[in-house]
Amino acid sequence: MSNLKSIAESVVEGDDKKVEELTKRAIADGVGIAKILDDGLIAGMETIGELFGRKEAFVPELLLSARAMQAGMKLLEPLLVGSGIKPIGKVALGTVKGDIHNIGKDLVGIMLKGAGFEIIDLGVDVPPEKFIDTVRAGGIDIVGMSALLTTSMSMMKTTIEALDTAGLRKQVKIIIGGAVVTQDYAESIGADGYGANAAEAANRAKKLLGLKGDQK
Repeated sequence: MSNLKSIAESVVEGDDKKVEELTKRAIADGVGIAKILDDGLIAGMETIGELFGRKEAFVPELLLSARAMQAGMKLLEPLLVGSGIKPIGKVALGTVKGDIHNIGKDLVGIMLKGAGFEIIDLGVDVPPEKFIDTVRAGGIDIVGMSALLTTSMSMMKTTIEALDTAGLRKQVKIIIGGAVVTQDYAESIGADGYGANAAEAANRAKKLLGLKGDQK
């Protein structure tokens, strides 16, 4: 167990070399893949997410931790395929049409992946039709929309209405965020959740699927 704690601590420290080395050792020692993932990599990302949410860590640290987590994931992914371990949910993530800002979206993607979600990154300037096509293709649990501009914010409402018209709204939970977005706005347009920052968005996504927001 101490090795798993060291993996988590190394993720928090953003030490990708150490994470790779410790993950290799854990695999060689026969530690379960799910345990390495949950108690090592994801636990580390949850810790950095909490620090980020409290403004005790910042974007550079978050990016280093994400890189460190990925170093471990590269070793685990081939083993996960054969193990039958599935992601806790699938999120389609995009910055809405009329907005090309991607940093906030990418940070949310990092935190969601670190929490155990599979991410379908739709990119930026995403029209409602692309969200609809992605949901229609199946398997999506949550749609995440980002906007940084007041001029593009209304596209979130338009996209939710388009999903409703397409008969797909009840199939997914919708979470929104971005510098100009508020909880009140989320409620006013019929979104299921709002994330004030990347860590909060990941916790909210877990809660929307009935999982505890502060645990794996």
